[in-house]
Amino acid sequence: MRRIIDNDLLTFVSRLIIGGIFIYASFYKIVEPGTFARSIWYYHMVPGSLINLMALILPWLELVTGLALVLGVYYRGSVLLTGVMTVIFIVALSTAIAKGIDIDCGCFKASKSASGSAWSSLIFDIGMIVLILQLWFSRSRKWMIRGSD
Repeated sequence: MRRIIDNDLLTFVSRLIIGGIFIYASFYKIVEPGTFARSIWYYHMVPGSLINLMALILPWLELVTGLALVLGVYYRGSVLLTGVMTVIFIVALSTAIAKGIDIDCGCFKASKSASGSAWSSLIFDIGMIVLILQLWFSRSRKWMIRGSD
């Protein structure tokens, strides 16, 4: 099992996938923070006074973390941040599903409602957690720009 987790190619591909997802997800949010703020509001989980601040900060955090993960800079920190953000996204989606809110995740675009996409986003995020755990436990440091961990 340890040989699979530490596999250089698997670790590199996992970094590209997770980092790429975070980079891609940040683009529309950076370009359209007002639309992203509406996506946050649809969840009814964040106090109104924090929505705009969150809509401005979260996309940049996703972009920087995704870039750091792809490049292998501050590797442990970027893996930790992607893991924490993904767990928060899972909690938000699970809460929306439990409340019966028919919502698209707002990960890549803003949308108030969608049929079943919260479930598919939840499954997608759980798959991401599997890759993030592989990155966390992998000892491979091949194809990384070295930074402080």
